[in-house]
Amino acid sequence: MNRLCKQSLCAAAALVMMVGAAHGERIKDLASIAGVRNNQLIGYGLVVGLDQSGDQTSQVPFTTQSLKSLLKQFGVNLPSRTNLQTKNVAAVIVHATLPPFVRSGQTIDVTVSSLGNAKSLRGGSLLLTPLKGVDGRVYAVAQGDLIVSGFGAEADGSSITVNVPSAGRIPNGAIVERGVPSPFAYSDRLVFQLHDMDFTTAKRMTDTINAIAGPNQARAIDGSTVEVITPVDPASRVEFVSVLENLTIEPGESPAKVIINARTGTVVIGQHVRVMPAAVSHGNLTVTITSDPIVSQPLPFSDGDTVVVPRSDIEISEEGNRMFLFEPGVTLDEIVRAVNEVGAAPGDLVAIMEALKEAGALRARLVVM
Repeated sequence: MNRLCKQSLCAAAALVMMVGAAHGERIKDLASIAGVRNNQLIGYGLVVGLDQSGDQTSQVPFTTQSLKSLLKQFGVNLPSRTNLQTKNVAAVIVHATLPPFVRSGQTIDVTVSSLGNAKSLRGGSLLLTPLKGVDGRVYAVAQGDLIVSGFGAEADGSSITVNVPSAGRIPNGAIVERGVPSPFAYSDRLVFQLHDMDFTTAKRMTDTINAIAGPNQARAIDGSTVEVITPVDPASRVEFVSVLENLTIEPGESPAKVIINARTGTVVIGQHVRVMPAAVSHGNLTVTITSDPIVSQPLPFSDGDTVVVPRSDIEISEEGNRMFLFEPGVTLDEIVRAVNEVGAAPGDLVAIMEALKEAGALRARLVVM
C-alpha cells in the first residue's frame, strides 16, 4: 500500500465516519478480530505470612505436602512422619488473563483464591508460582503481597465476615515469560467476527469496507464472519485495521423477541413484536379464609367445661377486569398500554404473553429464561 493509497483511504474513511457517526455504530463495537483474544492461565501455590488464619494442616493434607516439597528444594529435609502444625500457610489457586500481543517481561494482574479451609488471606504473600496455559506450558510467573478487601472477626463464639477474605488480588503480580503467537502478525487476511450473528449487518459491513478499501477487499463468509484482505507489511496492517475498526455502519435490526424471566416476572418486549387479532380477558380469583374462634361457656351449676369452638369465614372475590381487543399489527406501545389498563402485574403479563403465543397471535419468538 503506497503513500497515495494510504492518504486516499484515510480521507475516504474520515468522510464515511463523519456521515455515519450520527446514527451508526463502529465496527470495533460490533465485531472482534479472529485470533486476537485473551488466554486463561492457572497455577497452584502457597501463601505465607498469615496471622494464624491459614489452613488447618491436619484437615488439609496437600498444604503440608506442598510445604514439605518447598522446604526440600532449599535443603530442609523433614522426616516423612513429621506433622506440621503451621497456621500461617494456605494453599491457593492462582489465575490470570493473558491479553493478546503481550510480550515477555510485561506484567499482568493475578487473582489468588484459597483452596483449603483458610479463614483469611489478609496480610499474606504469594510465593513464586508458575502460571500455565491449556497446553501445559508456563506463560507467566506470579509472586507478591496480596490485597484482600474482605475481613473477619470473632470472639466468644460470635463472628462477623465482611466481603470475602479468602480471596485477593495482586496488581501486576505476574511477569510474562512467553507470549502467545497471533495470526495477526503473519497473515495477509483478517477475519472479523460479529458479536451477534446477523446477515444484514455482515452485508452492510462488507459494503462499507469495500467502499473505502476498494472492490473485493472484503467478503462476507456467513452471517457472523467477514474476511478482509490486508497489507502484508505489519505497520501498514495496523494502520489499515485502525481505519477499518472506526468505520460506522447501521447494524441490522434484531428479530422480534419477547424475553421472559419466569423467576422474577421480568418481561422484555422487542421493537418488532406484533400481535394478530386477539381478545384477552384477565381476572384474578381470590379466596380469603379468616378464623374467628368462639369460647363456649357452660350454664351455672351444670358441671360443664369451657371449650373453644372454631369458626371460619370464607370469602371468594373475583376481579371484574374487562376484556380488551388487539387489532391487527399492534405495536409494542399498544401492547404495554392495553396490559396496563387491565392492571396486570408482571407475573400476569407472563401468562398473557404465553397464552397469545399458544393461540398463534404473537408474531415473535418467545424466550423463557
